[in-house]
Amino acid sequence: MLVKLLSGDSPRSPLLALILLAILIALAFAPFLFPGIRSVDTAARICIFIVLVASYDLLLGYTGIVSFAHTMFFGMGAYGVALASVHMGRGFDALAVGTLAGAALAAVFAFLIALFSLRVRAIFFAMITLAVASAVAVLVSQLSQITGGEDGLTFLIPRELTPAFRFGDELFGVRLNGKLLNYYLVFLASLALFLLLLRIVNSPFGRVLQAIRENDFRAESIGYRVVAYRTTATCISAAVAAFAGALYAVWIRYVGPDAVLSFDIMLDILLMVVIGGMGTMYGAVIGAVLLLIAQNYLQELMGLGAGAFEGVPILPELLSADRWLLWLGILFVLSVYFFPTGIVGRLRQGR
Repeated sequence: MLVKLLSGDSPRSPLLALILLAILIALAFAPFLFPGIRSVDTAARICIFIVLVASYDLLLGYTGIVSFAHTMFFGMGAYGVALASVHMGRGFDALAVGTLAGAALAAVFAFLIALFSLRVRAIFFAMITLAVASAVAVLVSQLSQITGGEDGLTFLIPRELTPAFRFGDELFGVRLNGKLLNYYLVFLASLALFLLLLRIVNSPFGRVLQAIRENDFRAESIGYRVVAYRTTATCISAAVAAFAGALYAVWIRYVGPDAVLSFDIMLDILLMVVIGGMGTMYGAVIGAVLLLIAQNYLQELMGLGAGAFEGVPILPELLSADRWLLWLGILFVLSVYFFPTGIVGRLRQGR
């Protein structure tokens, strides 16, 4: 009901509503429900990737634009925070300046790419974004005096966001320190950004984007400036991705080419969008949760399974923890086969 009030869009499926509510509660109380460094770190990454995937869904699912430069915008936000913190010190002012600078730079880059590329066919635009993203990644790796090169940058964040800062003893067995505040900064900022994107896609602007996705010639013929709308959507998507990158940098206190500019991140984003369901926004939530949990815990579960079937022919080898990527690929193929419109689309069709 809250989501419908804020965005004008409801899950439109009782089961989907229950799943989203369960995810929201789990993330809101993750430090208390799942105590432990690894589980809280996984929850924070899920929050960040929900925003990152949702910002990409604005392009791919709602506007029909295929881009491979999204990790570049993500990295701009992360490097903005890192560089500001290195040069300005460990203050909240550095985080604010770095975040806004990274988002502004991402929006400018997106505008320039869109201005010169969106008039061409979709596949050529995708190739152009891939080339630009690859060039930026190489440039960041070579400018070692500024970006730290391949080693990246480790920086300090405000003490209030670190475990050294304590504002109480314990609550339900959880230490009340800056790490907890850092998590809730990530959670609340991610929630606000996701609701903002949800509001955008359910506004008149979002409806025009969907019309352009379905038939850009018809949208142009009735008076909508297709290139202007696509350019605006690209800039918004890039800026939100940069905000997600800034949150990621604040959380891990490190940036590097492999950490924030890797093409593997782009592949993960694509998988999350497809698994969750393109053009739904809620699919970003489902896809991010499923893939990140699988990446973090599937290997351990397979190790337990291999131990349970020890002595049984073939099964221990198939369930070996070393083969977790194989099973992750099989799970992805099965999800696409049984949920061609994504999990959210399938649940809505079932209703």
